[in-house]
Amino acid sequence: MLTSDQIYLKPFTLTDVEHLLQLQVTNKDFFEQFSMTRTINYYSIEYQTRLIQRWKQKAEQDSEYQFGIFRNEDHALLGTINLFQVQRGPLQSAFIGYFLDKTQNGKGYMTEAVHLIVDYAFNRLHLHRIEAGVMPHNTGSNRVLEKTGFQKEGLARKNVKINNRWEDHITLAIINPNEI
Repeated sequence: MLTSDQIYLKPFTLTDVEHLLQLQVTNKDFFEQFSMTRTINYYSIEYQTRLIQRWKQKAEQDSEYQFGIFRNEDHALLGTINLFQVQRGPLQSAFIGYFLDKTQNGKGYMTEAVHLIVDYAFNRLHLHRIEAGVMPHNTGSNRVLEKTGFQKEGLARKNVKINNRWEDHITLAIINPNEI
């Protein structure tokens, strides 16, 4: 478990499946503005259960790390954050992704979560670089990444298909300060 002032991050377990499904269902329209197309069965206990099982396997394989973002005071699930496409060898890198309940935006939770996962990536996983891709109009996400030390590197044109449309993404990255 990774902790900060307001939140903690922990890998999902099967005991979290109902809360994870509720987060996804409640925020379906909000999350789908920024994510790849999801099938209707995505919003089922069975699908979310399979996701949690797959995330556990991927963490054991050192290829992806998925965490729930929980509020300290009441243990409510506020969102998700992950490191994916973990590369070893000469790259030592990963991508970061996250979602936060739309009612929790602007409270500093995601900034704390990104700080925690970056620290985990650099000091526990010994990664060299973390990269993010954010749609240009997603100002909140861009602000979170810049506040946590990510720097803009460029624009990936028509990079990810979201809502059946190829969307541009600003590329941001942070380098492990222990390896500069």
